[in-house]
Amino acid sequence: MTRKLGKYSFGIGDRFAHQAEAQLNALIMAFEHGIEITPVWNKSYREHQIIGSVSATTRTAADESVKSLNWPGEYFLDADHINLSNVDFFSATCDFFTIDVADYIGRSSDQELIKKFCDKNARYIGQTELPGSNHALNISSDLLRTAAEKYLFAATEAGRIYRHITGSKAGEDVIIEVSMDETDNAQTPEEIFLILAAIAAESIPVRTIAPKFTGRFNKGVDYVGDVNQFRLEFEQDVAALQLAVTEFGLPANLKLSVHSGSDKFSIYPIIKETIHKYNAGIHVKTAGTTWLEEVIGLAAAGGSGLDLAKRIYHESLDRFDELCSPYANVLDIDKAKLPTVDEVNSWDEHKFVASLRHVQSEPLYNLHFRQLIHVGYKVAAEMGSEYLEALKIYRDEISKNVTENLFDRHIKSIFI
Repeated sequence: MTRKLGKYSFGIGDRFAHQAEAQLNALIMAFEHGIEITPVWNKSYREHQIIGSVSATTRTAADESVKSLNWPGEYFLDADHINLSNVDFFSATCDFFTIDVADYIGRSSDQELIKKFCDKNARYIGQTELPGSNHALNISSDLLRTAAEKYLFAATEAGRIYRHITGSKAGEDVIIEVSMDETDNAQTPEEIFLILAAIAAESIPVRTIAPKFTGRFNKGVDYVGDVNQFRLEFEQDVAALQLAVTEFGLPANLKLSVHSGSDKFSIYPIIKETIHKYNAGIHVKTAGTTWLEEVIGLAAAGGSGLDLAKRIYHESLDRFDELCSPYANVLDIDKAKLPTVDEVNSWDEHKFVASLRHVQSEPLYNLHFRQLIHVGYKVAAEMGSEYLEALKIYRDEISKNVTENLFDRHIKSIFI
């Protein structure tokens, strides 16, 4: 029996695997509003390596929260951004696999395979109307060949990884996402359509695809870019997926996935409007927003919790280059706008929380401060039991912040 990834699904990253119940409570609140959203706990190999964790810990947290809160629907555990070098780390525990092909884009494929692909898809040369839209795909013979040269190797590699996954899962049903968001240039709707042709040719039952959109999807802060351009692009992408399902026999519930999707408040209304217009699904993948709510909860508690939050910032500032370099393409931090250690030492809990919490109308909100703490989870990981014990001590304050953040700022804006 094929397991169902709901029309709407939500990736809920949890760095330290302590907030699963708080996260799931937000989806229960959505369910009570008549909106069913499939929870997908996601964590990448990079995050596991930085923290020193194993995937079984995330699985246990997800399973226990589902049991404790009597979650009535499906749920999944996502091996985020995997390739052949690290997929086996997740095989025993995960049932959702995000195959990251970004590193394979632009690699040369066999010329005979390129010719075969171009011949097979030559019927799309010209204009092809997009369903339910005033837009059309415009594919020239040059664009078709260029897309094949750029993406065919990546699709072939995705096929290899997919077959490795299914081989190791012994017939278990898994959800497959293909990701290409961590690249320099956004894919056009025409390219996405042709990429899906290549994915279909590999017999990958892809359920979600994560392209790179125009604009900046920086970690933990709002979208940076032309929202009108995003609107046009996002709508065409949704329509291109629906056409690809019909043309290539892909799963009917194929949908877009928005990576680094947390905190992109300025484009949530566009996403909401578009998925309703096309009766389309969406997968929104979050990660560090829950970790930030842990720090906010610690700070809001005052006392030793606030002291710990300040230490995390101090050490993150001291190790700025080390912590930021792995995320260089998704951060825009102006060091001149970061508060000094002495300034932060003088803050009370209100000022720390107001500076960190993503409320853009708050005069104290500092997006540079927020981005640095976003990548500072390595500092907390190195605190070991001290940090984990603090999560237990201040659980009530942290859980409240985690649930409210996901439901009030994210889920309500996109789905309700």
